Amino acid sequence: MKRYVIIGGGAAGTSCAEAVRRTDPQGEITLVSQERVSGYGRPLISYYLEGKTDIPRMSRVGLGFYERNCITALHGVGAASLDAAAHRVTLEDGRQLPYDALCLCTGSFPFSPRFEGIETVPRRFFFTTLEDALALEQAVTKESRVLIVGAGFIGLKCAEGLRDRAGSITVCDLADRAMSVSLDGQCSVILERHLEKNGIRLMLGNTAARFEGGCAVMQHGERVDFDILVIAIGVRPATSLAAQAGAAIGRGITIDETGKTSLPDVWAAGDCTESTELTTGQTAVMAILPNAAQQGECAGINMAGGSAVFTAGMRMNSIGFFGLHVMSAGTCQGDAAFCEVTETSCRKLYVQEGVLKGYVLIGDVRKAGIYTAMIRDRVPLEGVDLEAVGREPSLLPLGQATRRRKLGGVV
Repeated sequence: MKRYVIIGGGAAGTSCAEAVRRTDPQGEITLVSQERVSGYGRPLISYYLEGKTDIPRMSRVGLGFYERNCITALHGVGAASLDAAAHRVTLEDGRQLPYDALCLCTGSFPFSPRFEGIETVPRRFFFTTLEDALALEQAVTKESRVLIVGAGFIGLKCAEGLRDRAGSITVCDLADRAMSVSLDGQCSVILERHLEKNGIRLMLGNTAARFEGGCAVMQHGERVDFDILVIAIGVRPATSLAAQAGAAIGRGITIDETGKTSLPDVWAAGDCTESTELTTGQTAVMAILPNAAQQGECAGINMAGGSAVFTAGMRMNSIGFFGLHVMSAGTCQGDAAFCEVTETSCRKLYVQEGVLKGYVLIGDVRKAGIYTAMIRDRVPLEGVDLEAVGREPSLLPLGQATRRRKLGGVV
């Protein structure tokens, strides 16, 4: 009987476990998660703070997932070391897990610069896990002054989640615009107006230089008093376990299209990995849930003796703030081939080499999946009315075969 070990209980880990069981009904599967709760949707933690969901409804895998799939789940303990030659993982509590096939789904960890005086801040938090959300839930009161360092999607979702729980919320960022990685200045200003309209104070192009207890001294000299500090600058791939074992590492764990690492019988999936980005052909870390789930599934099939590849990795964000939807995907560089911007909405399509490479939508994001399919399928745009497709996504450019596949035979 084959022994499978999966390190990590996020989207990659649970998808991997499910794929292993589907491919090998008899194998012995052990999933190790440092968190006390696994299998939940990380993007839902802000909605938990808002009171829009609860822990049972946050589950991606459903009640009884581990029992139903005969998976031994070890929660609240991490992996301390990996001996790839001996095919053995040692846990933090000293237990040793031998394996025939291993998948590293170690995810990512919050990044924090070495702020001067950060150790003087008594109540400081990250916002990437359910445990972070539960800690903030206990700490924040209606009188709390919250300072969030980072105006990317993590920091802004935290602001949304805490808006009705706190007295005031200030978000600062070194970048001169909100969500600077995904949005250009023209798009960011739409989001910024919406955030400010919903009570979020923004300090952009100006971040904390140092901390003095409950006061942040900003780079431009202002002093911002706060009770709660949230560091939301970004995340980094958790590669230390793989690196210690001698795996090839770039910005993330290096994997091929099957999910295989450079170590024998070791695969990896999710936010801890780097792989080829579809629209650029370059190696990148793509820390988003859909990629993690698909990579995990691919790795699980291959670990169990099946055959699968994942070559559709693409940068993508789909997020909402106080009812305003924001989506971006692919490569959004240079001038947009189609651009339609109002005070409250934006539609931009980016074309290179005769195919759609990326898009940004703010406001109406219906049928955005058509744009995503056009990118993934490299649909030729010769003869396509881009103005019409920009205003109203249509299946027509996708070709008869793709339309038949997506519409179940209807053309």
